[in-house]
Amino acid sequence: MSRKPNILLITSDQQHWNTIGAFQPEIKTPNLDRLVKEGTTFTRAYCPNPTCTPTRSSLITGQYPSQHGAWTLGTKLSEKVHTVGEDFQKAGYETALIGKAHFQPLASTEKYPSLEAYPLLQDLDFWRQFDESYYGFKHVELTRNHTNEAHAGQHYALWLEEKGCTDWRNYFLPPTGTMDPQQVHKWAIPEEYHYDTWIAERTNALLEQYQSTDQPFFIWASFFDPHPPYLVPEPWDTMYNPNQLTLPKLQQGEHAANPPHFRLAQEEKPDFSSYRESGFGMHGFRSHLHNEEELRKDIAVYYAMTSLMDKYIGRILDKLDQLGLAKDTLVVFTSDHGHLFGHHGLIAKGPFHYEDLIRVPMIVRYPGHVPEGRVSASMQSLVDYAPTLLSYAGLPIPSSMTGKDQREVWNGRQEAARDHILCENHHEPTTIHLKTYVNERYKLTIYYNHSYGELFDLEEDPEEVRNLWDESEHEALKSKLLLRYAWAELGKEPTWMPRIANA
Repeated sequence: MSRKPNILLITSDQQHWNTIGAFQPEIKTPNLDRLVKEGTTFTRAYCPNPTCTPTRSSLITGQYPSQHGAWTLGTKLSEKVHTVGEDFQKAGYETALIGKAHFQPLASTEKYPSLEAYPLLQDLDFWRQFDESYYGFKHVELTRNHTNEAHAGQHYALWLEEKGCTDWRNYFLPPTGTMDPQQVHKWAIPEEYHYDTWIAERTNALLEQYQSTDQPFFIWASFFDPHPPYLVPEPWDTMYNPNQLTLPKLQQGEHAANPPHFRLAQEEKPDFSSYRESGFGMHGFRSHLHNEEELRKDIAVYYAMTSLMDKYIGRILDKLDQLGLAKDTLVVFTSDHGHLFGHHGLIAKGPFHYEDLIRVPMIVRYPGHVPEGRVSASMQSLVDYAPTLLSYAGLPIPSSMTGKDQREVWNGRQEAARDHILCENHHEPTTIHLKTYVNERYKLTIYYNHSYGELFDLEEDPEEVRNLWDESEHEALKSKLLLRYAWAELGKEPTWMPRIANA
């Protein structure tokens, strides 16, 4: 490899795997479609945890949440944990993160002190002067809000004021702002002040800076959409007709054989109090009953949020072309986890490890290396990203990283680097603690201290409506998969020998 490649990681937040226009005609994503045409799409990519902090920490550590320690929301990734950005910096790379980090919680505690917490979150003087390396990223520009959430602040708020948007608080909820909480779907913020615009503009400014100094770079452009709340500025709010979209639905009786929290979620006033232990928020443990007409409107806006984000992903791709950087830049697009918007009667993430939630969209482009227009079913995990990116740069892969080096798979020279996926969800110390094992055909989910679980045949039952866990004729299969799951857990352990990437 004559020149170390530049690396551009682009992520969305909570994007369902089937929301790329090249494969799903109900949504328009021309720039992601462009990546599909110019690179390889991986149709079986998975997150290591279906919530933000654990998976985002896995992206930069190459470790599972049970290894890096940021096991749920409300915890944090320790600053002592080794990250891929440190390796890139030592190799002479510029490293930067623009957008969402979420390595630390919104509430700072003695156990988990946080820079991303109130009130520091909105101390603009602090962020104006902030120039420290953050988890291996030499340069960061951050915010924490999804659409109109009150968490707006940090570098995004500074940018808004620099752009002349001095009344920016009007577009966010109290106590930060004055926006009416009853306003839904259409966000009054002008597109020129939307955080998609900010992320693209600031990412492009860094591309220009790094191109001028001829330094290799690792940039993470971390978008916030299409994570709810469902809000988008005009004219995007009317881009999709809710009545022309396919509405995912619950099939009658499909939760009869599932663990009890699936059925509770279909009650009007479910009692989940027995699951509460730590005081951390329990995602998804509420009623998921919904009005179909309102859900259609939500989906229309969810798609619009994706399409708006796609526009600004295009701005970044165009800048790579304009600067002559595209041929030397490995571009990877993915999301931190999926989303449930009516699938199986569910409308939010939680301990529901359906493909809709744990699978993610994934596209890789690197001209002359990664095959163009290819679609691969090779199994991918976001925990593999750190070692794989180091491999492309010809850098040693630390023994602490337990993800797989997928470079030969991304380059199309190898069929697979892994034969299974592990997805963890440790949202409470004992009551919400589950792990999922997925191989080419089957999916197995086990729960700590419980004899119930899930077993799906993804080949015969791709919609995951028939749980085979308690069916006597599948006892032998369940035993075999439980053993394979145990082997997979053993295989997660570090080898304690540094791996050398092939240059």
